[in-house]
Amino acid sequence: MKQDKAAIGLIQMSCTADPRENVAKAVSRIEEAAARGAEIISTQELFTSLYFCQTEDHENFKLAEPIPGPTTEELCRVAAARQVVIVGSLFERRAPGLYHNTAVVIDADGTLLGKYRKMHIPDDPLFYEKFYFTPGDLGFRSFETRYGRVGVLICWDQWYPEGARLTALSGAQILFYPTAIGWQPDEFEEYGERQHSSWETIQRSHAIANGVYVASINRVGHEQTPNGHPGKGIKFWGQSFLADPSGQIIVKGDVEKEEILVAEADFSRLDVQRTHWPFLRDRRIDAYGEMTKRLID
Repeated sequence: MKQDKAAIGLIQMSCTADPRENVAKAVSRIEEAAARGAEIISTQELFTSLYFCQTEDHENFKLAEPIPGPTTEELCRVAAARQVVIVGSLFERRAPGLYHNTAVVIDADGTLLGKYRKMHIPDDPLFYEKFYFTPGDLGFRSFETRYGRVGVLICWDQWYPEGARLTALSGAQILFYPTAIGWQPDEFEEYGERQHSSWETIQRSHAIANGVYVASINRVGHEQTPNGHPGKGIKFWGQSFLADPSGQIIVKGDVEKEEILVAEADFSRLDVQRTHWPFLRDRRIDAYGEMTKRLID
């Protein structure tokens, strides 16, 4: 019988240049979250490494791994041992010369249920993701787990209502957004507050528009741009959060500290929210054909 409630765990942490160290830290935090009662636990984006997309460097492709692969196997092991669902964000080596920014979903018995490949790929100063990642080709999906139906999107996907809508329409009760986003030091004073406010607001809006829970999991720490490259690094702004189907924030992380956030999602609230605010009922699906156009001339 499907349960109405699930405890959600969000792992907000800093990373080092040592993938083994990062994986060990994440596993330890997952085990701690499970000990605190979390049932569905998510990492931040690309948690096994520093955020390498600050530069375009072919050496960084060595950080990628196949899925299934070593990190997936370790996450499957801890999922089974702790009886928890895990959402893990990885750098996928699909084939020589073909790489994706991918999230895996692992059920509480250690089964790899599937993966989502990031659909929207940014290309901005210090976020040179188009150099590394092929756009996703698996579509927008959700996964039936022991503790609820989970949808996953990744970071830049946060800004696109279409992705949230299609994932919700596939049955997701909660949308997870593993994330790596922060401020560039020179821009913080002028743009910092509004950048963070926009980021938080758009995701809370996805919760409201679709009547689902939304979890955003961000990293913390200042990661310096590698020597010899322009830039002063990225100060990741943390503030991971879980929002309910009305867009209200249930729990929120610190701007700087590593944290394990645990909070309850009551999935019975989806029906209440959607019957009182029946956006899915009132959608004019007969009138949206031009959404597939780049621009309406």
